[in-house]
Amino acid sequence: MPTAWTAIAPVLMLIASNVFMTFAWYGHLKIEHRPLWIIVLASWSIAFFEYWLAVPANRIGRLVYDPAELKAMQEVITLSVFAVFSVTYLGERLTLNHAVGFGFIALGAWFVFKGPLG
Repeated sequence: MPTAWTAIAPVLMLIASNVFMTFAWYGHLKIEHRPLWIIVLASWSIAFFEYWLAVPANRIGRLVYDPAELKAMQEVITLSVFAVFSVTYLGERLTLNHAVGFGFIALGAWFVFKGPLG
C-alpha cells in the first residue's frame, strides 16, 4: 500500500540523482587541461552513484506514479537542477528564452499529470 513516503521518496531521490548526473555530464566543462579519457572515467564514476539513486527512485515511484509521470517529473527536475548548476557552478546567465523554454517543458509535465483530456 503506497504511503506519503512512497510519493515523496522518488522525488527526493531523483533530485539527488540529478545532482550527480549534472556533475557527471557538465562538471568537467571547468576542467580544460585533462585528457578526455580521464574526464570520461571520472564522469562514469560520478554517474555510478546517479544510477544507485535513479533506478530505486523509479522502482519505488512506480508504486504511486505511472511511467509517463515519472519521466515528466524527471525532466522538470533535470532542468531545475541544471539551471541552478549552470548559474552557481558554471557562472552562466539564465535568460528569458531559457525561462520560456523551461516553462513549456514544465507545462508539458503538467499535462502528463493532469490525466486524459476530454
